[in-house]
Amino acid sequence: MTALFEHSPWVEARADALPSSGDRHADLMAVVHAASAEEQLALIRAHPELAGRAAIDRTLTEASAAEQASAGLDRLTADEFARFHALNAAYRERFGFPFIICVRLTDKAGILAAMEARLAQTRETEIATAIAQIGEIVRLRLEDAR
Repeated sequence: MTALFEHSPWVEARADALPSSGDRHADLMAVVHAASAEEQLALIRAHPELAGRAAIDRTLTEASAAEQASAGLDRLTADEFARFHALNAAYRERFGFPFIICVRLTDKAGILAAMEARLAQTRETEIATAIAQIGEIVRLRLEDAR
């Protein structure tokens, strides 16, 4: 079974220990929102950079590899790769964690535009945005598991 959260089994374990509301996604996201700021940052940091080193050295999870491929991130030109690399570095330098977006809901151009636009946001806004995007990723993974 595909892990719903990247390298963060604690989210599912905590949700499993609580009474179910009947809405698995809501239960999981309640755990994320109730987590400490440090735990939320660890969850965000567990995600790979888009078109980053993990894609090259093939250490992406199976779900992440498929999701990045769905947006064409496995077929970048040299110029596109360089642009992703530069934006990933600028984003990580500014915020201290990788850029996260639900790639299945956009394409290469949309991802690049979002990376550029979100560089102007505050760190607090980006943490909230990353958590929301993780929620979208998990929602789609749950739908796939049905």
